[in-house]
Amino acid sequence: MRVLLHTPLKPPDSEIASGDREMGRGIARLLRRLGHKVIMPPLSRVAPGVPPFERHLALQRRARVQAARLVTRWRALPARHPDRFDLWFTYHCYYRKPDWLGPTVSRALDIPYVIAEASHAPRRAQGPTRLGHCAVERALAAADMVLSVNPRDIPGVKARLRPGAHQRWLPPFIDTRPFTAAAGRRRSADGIPLLLSVGMMRARDKLASYRVLSQAFALLNDMPWRALLVGDGPARGEIERLMAPFGERIRFAGAVPHDALPDLYANADLYLWPAINEAYGMAFLEAQAAGLPVVAGRTGGVPAVVTDGVTGILTPVGDPGAFAAAVRHLLERPDERARLAIGAARRVGVHHDERAAAHALAASLAML
Repeated sequence: MRVLLHTPLKPPDSEIASGDREMGRGIARLLRRLGHKVIMPPLSRVAPGVPPFERHLALQRRARVQAARLVTRWRALPARHPDRFDLWFTYHCYYRKPDWLGPTVSRALDIPYVIAEASHAPRRAQGPTRLGHCAVERALAAADMVLSVNPRDIPGVKARLRPGAHQRWLPPFIDTRPFTAAAGRRRSADGIPLLLSVGMMRARDKLASYRVLSQAFALLNDMPWRALLVGDGPARGEIERLMAPFGERIRFAGAVPHDALPDLYANADLYLWPAINEAYGMAFLEAQAAGLPVVAGRTGGVPAVVTDGVTGILTPVGDPGAFAAAVRHLLERPDERARLAIGAARRVGVHHDERAAAHALAASLAML
């Protein structure tokens, strides 16, 4: 098939580090792996946040005009033209970044409409988010198939699908090869455990995770450890102030190219992320693929990618005491860390590698 891949949230070709962009690029790779031609034109995207109501209305009107232009252009193309597509595939659709285009275009052209990673939150039906919420409902009602990536989204999405539409599970996935290769290059440790965290440094949930992390570090001051924080963003100054009491024990790496991450994971001893309001977290998969045990907050879809007691330890979300206790437990038990490292690499390799995801996606698309 020729598949138009639409990513309303973030353009996959941006160099800015983001788990959402990695997933968008990964879906494009899966589709190509299955023999499909992927078309990724620049389509309707809006800036972060929820715009004021009048601006949101203007975006909606602009999207309708763009959808009409897409339909007109498609109909004018010869049957075998390379820009003509026969499946619309949207990755990530939620109230902040709904798919304004897919429902209109797919209905007008009578082609299948697939969404991967959609969420439906009834509490967003009022106030400034209501236009985006209504757009999500229209998209779900139009979809022939929704591929759910986060288990938390499954019930809400299912309730909005039309009769005959399919809902299928697509496990979060990565290309594990660079990470398993890095694990084979692991350098010998210097005796002081290295704690690694990878996350964008921005306000709200990410900053809240870093705040829990700093509180947990304070409860571990009596133990030998050092930490490396990978990421950058507008909240970096505030995060540096949070970590200032720990002095040289904590190093800031800034933004790191994605191809440099495998070696960072492989040379650490534990991966830590409190996961405040985390959907599932691509970094958890990357860390585990490199044989790195995880300590994380139990929230959202995190339990779908981190198996408590098998690949790491999950703690009550937002609880720095419980988080610190889990880290202490693993710092004091190298044999337990080694057991979890083996379990982490094995589980991600079996359940979250691109090969497993390609098999699941192929089975799903065959139902259309």
